[in-house]
Amino acid sequence: MIKTILISIALILVVLGAIISALAALGIVRLDDVYSRAHAAGKAATLGAMLMLTGVFIFFIGKEGSVNMQLIIGILFILITGPLSSHLIIQSAYKLKTPYTDRTKRDEIRKGIEGHEDE
Repeated sequence: MIKTILISIALILVVLGAIISALAALGIVRLDDVYSRAHAAGKAATLGAMLMLTGVFIFFIGKEGSVNMQLIIGILFILITGPLSSHLIIQSAYKLKTPYTDRTKRDEIRKGIEGHEDE
């Protein structure tokens, strides 16, 4: 009984992660500028990948009854590197003066960059 519940939860997480990753890919293709695209890649794709890996992790607990430490390391790696890489891409694009889309109203990146350069 508990095996069936764990495998069902794992299946739901994997499918939900795949849907979120597909929406992130759609956002990368459809959004206007590099800042919006990096945001979609950094937030949604990271969440989708983490949900899929968590689903696989729970599946192995339900199916084999063992904990796979490699999946935990993979989840932590994606949790750290996904948002960090998108942040660095946005910062590099800003320093190269990559233009915004016309819909951008505020420049919130300047405050963060100027605050670090003073130190």
